[in-house]
Amino acid sequence: MTKYMGLHETLEVHELLVFKNLCLTKSVAMSGLVQDPVLKSILTNDVKSGAKFVQRLQEFITDGSNK
Repeated sequence: MTKYMGLHETLEVHELLVFKNLCLTKSVAMSGLVQDPVLKSILTNDVKSGAKFVQRLQEFITDGSNK
């Protein structure tokens, strides 16, 4: 197995990273406007999991390796 991702794989991970960043930004912005506690909880959980996902995707791009 190779240590580094190919160019097309890197671009696909970057595409996912951009999309998830957009989703994360929207969830953070909307959580400030939400008054329903259940919906606010859903958005808070989405922000937490989204931030972890973005961090993991960034590791793939910056490390250049599959861990």
